[in-house]
Amino acid sequence: MAGVVALIVAGVGSAAISSQAPPDSLAADYQTISANYTGSQADGNADTSLDISRDFDREDLAKQAEDTKLQAQQLQTALSQLASKAQTRAEELELNQWVVPVAGYRLTGRFGQSSSLWSTVHTGLDFAGPSGTTIVSLAGGTVKSAGYSGAFGNRTVITLLDGTDVWYAHQSRITVSAGQTVDPGQVIGYTGSTGNVTGPHLHLEIRPGGGGPVAPYTALIAHGVQP
Repeated sequence: MAGVVALIVAGVGSAAISSQAPPDSLAADYQTISANYTGSQADGNADTSLDISRDFDREDLAKQAEDTKLQAQQLQTALSQLASKAQTRAEELELNQWVVPVAGYRLTGRFGQSSSLWSTVHTGLDFAGPSGTTIVSLAGGTVKSAGYSGAFGNRTVITLLDGTDVWYAHQSRITVSAGQTVDPGQVIGYTGSTGNVTGPHLHLEIRPGGGGPVAPYTALIAHGVQP
């Protein structure tokens, strides 16, 4: 009986000892499994190179800095162009702004009136006042002609930016010449009694596109001027 027990104990011990893997064997197995996930230097097909994140970030930041600088330059250019356009537009609006051509006047002859004083119906608006009263350009433009013109006496014709011709007739003296550029409110001459008149006044005519005359009173109101 004792012999049987001894044999059983010996068998169990041997089985237990044989079931325990040596430490070196377990370590080898772990390294094999780890290599399957990470790749080993012994594996010629494995990519052992590493991406260095900080190198990529530096390149990206450098690119962003260059792009930001370029954007700033483009923005500055755009703002400069916008400011230039705004200034140009402001100047255009200023040149297109109309003003009353004389001061200290009373309106006499009206557009479309008939009288023995005129060979046809009246084609302008008369601003009567003391001789020598300053006449100014009612808007910006270019002097088309300046000189004596029969019944109109001393007459200046100014072409505005939109092509409208403005006639200033019966002047005692003209102070501008053909081809000269004028601004709104710039002095162009003085009222007088030259030509076919009964007294000193400015005869003003408005001719859109250089064509036939239209009512100056209506044109002045349309451009914000109350004569």
